[in-house]
Amino acid sequence: MSRLKRLGRMPRLVLVVWWLHLRMLAVSAFGGLMQIVWPLIFATSALLMFRVTADEQVLIYATLGAAAMGIWSAMATTASNMLQAQRWAGTLELIVVAPTPLAVILLPIALAMATVGMASMGATLLWAGLVFGITVPVASPVEFVLSLVVTVIAMALLGFLLSVAVVRYRTAWALGNVLEFPGWLLCGFLVPLTLLPGWVTPISYLLAPTWGMAAIRESAAGGDPWRALLFCAGLGLAYAAIGGLISEAVLNSARRHATVSLT
Repeated sequence: MSRLKRLGRMPRLVLVVWWLHLRMLAVSAFGGLMQIVWPLIFATSALLMFRVTADEQVLIYATLGAAAMGIWSAMATTASNMLQAQRWAGTLELIVVAPTPLAVILLPIALAMATVGMASMGATLLWAGLVFGITVPVASPVEFVLSLVVTVIAMALLGFLLSVAVVRYRTAWALGNVLEFPGWLLCGFLVPLTLLPGWVTPISYLLAPTWGMAAIRESAAGGDPWRALLFCAGLGLAYAAIGGLISEAVLNSARRHATVSLT
């Protein structure tokens, strides 16, 4: 098969893997609890604290941040254990020996996780409206949807990078749990970055969700989200490139040392 024909089949492969893994996540009771109910618990805690103030803008700020927390939770906890889960399922060897590059298979899996996180974001916004009476006005619907899509894709690419970076650790899922709470702070989901120490700012600016969250808030308020969107998309592409290089290095090392199926 020619190289051009193989490249032409990549979009269909990504779509099929994304849809297959999304269906697997949809029928998982544990996954449903983690991606829908768990973010609602944290969102409820956040909104209970923020509703002490009567400032409507503060409540909208907190609601959007709490909604995005679900996507970050899906990435930090679930994506960090992506390859380990394939090991436990006995499918990692099949993925490795497939003619398709490993990165092309892992990317749609991470995207499926982020899609479930998007569902939790919608559930959180609905929960905020029904339970707390907080309605988020969207001044620029097109920019808002675009910002949401770019943010989700960038988070998926960050999850892909995280999954291949921690695959050597047997307790990768625990590392993902450790990153969950600091991510909420570093990305400015609930606390403005201006309130954090100065040395934190450079770290926050290297995280695509920071820019994605800024774009979502700007588009909801009717501001200009394009600068934040460009940074979010650029960082997402950087994650993809770095993750691709790391995945090949890890795969070559596993082949040399016969440690692909190590659990």
